[in-house]
Amino acid sequence: MRRPHRRSALLAAAILTATGATAGLGAGPAAAADCGALSYQSQAVLSGSTWTSTYGGSTVYSGTDMRAAVQAAVSALPASRTSKQNVLVRGSGSISANSRISLPSYTLIDVCGTINVTGTGSGDQAPIYSRGTHDVEVAHLTVSGAPLYGIFLRSVYNVILGQITMNLSSGLGIRIDNYGDTSVMSRNIRLDAANVSGASSHAVETYGVDGITIGTVTARNVGESGLLLNQTINATVGTVDAENAGTGTGYAAFRMANRNGRIGSSYATNVRVGTVKARGGGRGVFCVSESGGAVIDRVDIADTGNNSILVENCYNVTIAGVSGTVTGGGEVRISSRTEFAPSSDITFKNLTVTNTNIRWSPCTGTNNVVTNVTRVNSTLTWC
Repeated sequence: MRRPHRRSALLAAAILTATGATAGLGAGPAAAADCGALSYQSQAVLSGSTWTSTYGGSTVYSGTDMRAAVQAAVSALPASRTSKQNVLVRGSGSISANSRISLPSYTLIDVCGTINVTGTGSGDQAPIYSRGTHDVEVAHLTVSGAPLYGIFLRSVYNVILGQITMNLSSGLGIRIDNYGDTSVMSRNIRLDAANVSGASSHAVETYGVDGITIGTVTARNVGESGLLLNQTINATVGTVDAENAGTGTGYAAFRMANRNGRIGSSYATNVRVGTVKARGGGRGVFCVSESGGAVIDRVDIADTGNNSILVENCYNVTIAGVSGTVTGGGEVRISSRTEFAPSSDITFKNLTVTNTNIRWSPCTGTNNVVTNVTRVNSTLTWC
């Protein structure tokens, strides 16, 4: 087995230390090794135009179909296993948008190459798909083309996503939800780094997740949000870095919606974000629809086409816990719709706001505070 590159391992360890690890998952192979550096029980390897899949020295597939080769390598692992076994994919190829590679429980996949998604499809198809499973890991993955979803995970727990890169022409990058059984949240999820460009929807989206640690989401020219958390609790995010996310829309570099951060009927702080950086696009930060329980330590927002920051019907939200700058773009605003309780316990602090205004309107809600905010060519309209 090839030894991991020491510098890469140390860098990954530093990132993990800075962002924290989801309880029970540990550092994991994705955080510690370069692509192809683990030991593998099963492999799908491209030579010329032929994929050959092997398990235990036996060939389980030979042909030109990348999806069939990878699925054969995955399916060759013992169905009765009770710990992770590893699958190596070495080589690049294409699969249909109307197909998927399905990962069962106790499976790690390491894709050293690019999966290019072609054609059209419908439903929950994705080059990497897992539903109703646990102890699944995607150590490395690069996706191009036009998937419906790059990664689709439904009703899962104990999941690690390592180094994920998607250079897309449409689709949604990573979706993690609990729609298989909404009475039970997906849980214990870790995403080390997602770098997504060109998606027509969100770069990364969660819905119905309890316990997620995200290192970095880098979004470039995506149609909707960089990172969207819906009905997700106990979340820790290192950095959201978005350029032109949701241009011409109300989406944002970082968005919380649909009672995100609400535990029971309360909003104790349980969503913690290190940095949100936004350039252009729709909004910088958007909290909406009875979400809250969140602290964003640092913001760096400039030239958004919609609100730089909009907090609408949210509760117990602090921006910025440490420091932040907002330059140009739309207003920094607290707002409320009539169908929900008004925004309350919102704090804007430690900010320098330049060439855009700060406004609380309508004048509903309580304990909304502006403190230690420097305004440059900026008016303050407060209730």
